[in-house]
Amino acid sequence: MRARAPRLTWFVLLTVLGTVLTACGDDLDRGAPGEPTTSRRAPGGMTLRVDAVAEGLQHPWDVGFLPDGALLVTERPGRIVLVDDEGTHAVAADLSTVHAQGEGGLMGLVVHPDFASSRLFTTCQNHRRGATSDVRLVTWRLSEDARSATHVRDLVTGLPANDSGRHSGCRPTLMGDDSLLVGTGDAASDPTIPQDRTSLGGKVLRVDLDTGQGPRDNPFASSRNADERRVYTYGHRNVQGVAVRPGTSQVFNSEHGPTGFDEVNRIRPGRNYGWDPSRGGTNTEEYDEDVPMTDLQRFPDAVPPLWTSGESSTEAPSGAAFLSGAQWGPLNGALAVGALRGQKLLLFAFDDAGEKVTEVVLPPEFDEGFGRLRAVRSAPDGSLYVTTSDGQDDSVLRVTPHRG
Repeated sequence: MRARAPRLTWFVLLTVLGTVLTACGDDLDRGAPGEPTTSRRAPGGMTLRVDAVAEGLQHPWDVGFLPDGALLVTERPGRIVLVDDEGTHAVAADLSTVHAQGEGGLMGLVVHPDFASSRLFTTCQNHRRGATSDVRLVTWRLSEDARSATHVRDLVTGLPANDSGRHSGCRPTLMGDDSLLVGTGDAASDPTIPQDRTSLGGKVLRVDLDTGQGPRDNPFASSRNADERRVYTYGHRNVQGVAVRPGTSQVFNSEHGPTGFDEVNRIRPGRNYGWDPSRGGTNTEEYDEDVPMTDLQRFPDAVPPLWTSGESSTEAPSGAAFLSGAQWGPLNGALAVGALRGQKLLLFAFDDAGEKVTEVVLPPEFDEGFGRLRAVRSAPDGSLYVTTSDGQDDSVLRVTPHRG
């Protein structure tokens, strides 16, 4: 089955990567020497078709693709829905312990690679029961009729949580070896968390999808601490997008900065990304956000971002996924990143080595055209799915290339 035919359709002009941009005039941000240009004008050649496949949702946080073409969608207030040819249906599940507050609630989702036989999927959610509060990964089994899900296991527990929901993360993404990458938030409370490798907050984790343990080839696999064995990278603030570049083992993330300084990073196992509101451990009481997003003075070996929004712009980047397939033409291989505050979709082109952003493309219709954008996922057929996150009458959008 495929998702229901749209009620609304838009044709969106999109800049084609590789087009000569010198004719774009005032619609081209050239940036400083050596920085990637940002193109806002679409000189023609390719359009995007954007179809609303589900509407009337509330903060749809993530999308998972089932083998029959149906979609699973998490809503932040604590609901799971199924979208298929017949419409949008509630999936009954015991989500009574989901703590939906502020930025937190029912968040990321992945469908297991063996779903056709196991019916398993995993969610990331703020959890509260009595005095216990954390962010955790929970594995579920979807019923054969896809109308209910039963709890299978708590895969990973103990990710730090803030009662306000601030900096909850939390984006799971499969690697090619079926291990699970998880971008987490630092909970914006204890300032030592991002640099503490025994904490799961402010990290990109890599865990076994069946056991939740750190794989033996993780960078800190020899640690005596089970949580440190799960850590892939550290020194992050609030990671909401993680994507693996097709055909490679290269991993990229999108990350919220403080005021400005949002980032796109190349993830390098075992490395520090330089966020430290504890100021080197000298400030252990107050979460100090007046520190560099990537503090290269305190941590000379920290990994600098491939792209930053800079001091004057706050995008609040969320989901991230690569455009993949020949149908995308020159856009094939671009990283699509949704922005919440920026209310736009950004497309990043990289060099072959994945060491440099060569261009940033802003599709005009997605420049505040659909409001806040949360999830960005690439479907098995190569189409792109994006969710809006304004809180009322939100949508799941299917984006496909179209040549006029």
